[in-house]
Amino acid sequence: MAQPVLTFTDRGIYCPAGDFHIDPWRPVPRALITHGHSDHARWGMGSYLATDKALPVIRKRLGPITADAIPYGQTRQIGSATVSFHPAGHVPGSAQIKVTVAGETWVVSGDYKTEPDGLAEPFQPVPCHAFISECTFGLPIFRWEPQPRVMDQIARWWSANAAAGKTSILGAYSFGKAQRLLAGLPAIGPILTHGAVEEMTQTLRDQGYPLPPTIRATPDITAKTHPGALAIAPPSALGSAWSARLGPAEEAFVSGWMAVRGIRRRRALGTGFVLSDHADWPGLNDAIKATGAHRVFVTHGYTAPFRHWLETKGYDAGIVETRFGDESEPETAVTE
Repeated sequence: MAQPVLTFTDRGIYCPAGDFHIDPWRPVPRALITHGHSDHARWGMGSYLATDKALPVIRKRLGPITADAIPYGQTRQIGSATVSFHPAGHVPGSAQIKVTVAGETWVVSGDYKTEPDGLAEPFQPVPCHAFISECTFGLPIFRWEPQPRVMDQIARWWSANAAAGKTSILGAYSFGKAQRLLAGLPAIGPILTHGAVEEMTQTLRDQGYPLPPTIRATPDITAKTHPGALAIAPPSALGSAWSARLGPAEEAFVSGWMAVRGIRRRRALGTGFVLSDHADWPGLNDAIKATGAHRVFVTHGYTAPFRHWLETKGYDAGIVETRFGDESEPETAVTE
């Protein structure tokens, strides 16, 4: 019996034909990385391969590493496996990784979303025999509103706060979500950024991603120096000394999890905006259908109910246990 294209190990997803791992969570000699978030791009690998658009963020986060870049769509032979990277739409530079061995193609999605956001390279379905899909929001209750509508909600909230003499502080992950907000919101007033956000934003600016001017919120920046401002910071900065110096202020959290009222209450936030960098229920189903795959493995999220759903639709579905995270994970703050 032929060996499968990919196997699942205690270090991560492994390709025997190419002797490499995809997004491993323990040190391995050779790692192919879907994107720069810390649960997928970890320190300690012998070498890294990522898209040319993802690698600057990975280097920024991991420091000196042995790494190589590959453009979207370019094929590379690694052992007896042929690999290529294709846009995942999750964050700038994010990719699905296509692996073909002896005529059989498997695709590892990493994280993805199917709605174009105007910044990340739009998701492209990749035909394959087997698809490894995230399902962070793999329940029917998760159905996102169109991005322009959410951006309008945030803009109206910001405008109302500014009229009341308050700073608007948004909690958003420093890489991906923060820049998506910067690219999508109208210029109502000055935009302040926490150090963690500014560092990732500048890394993307240096690559040519179109992002508006921002002001790093150093200790001398206050609500008096920049009235009516919007400040974007990691979720861990909400309710902190960093946010206190920008007061009086209104705080809100931007996440797909804000669709769940109980989570919003536990975070003690009066305002939450539902905007996710992961596919919602229709997006997951549409993406899987578009691959043409009959075999589907699901990982990190509502894996059991989503696998059951796929089985009712005729898929040969399984669950892959991984150590990947989701939008509920806290992000370490960079202090000023």
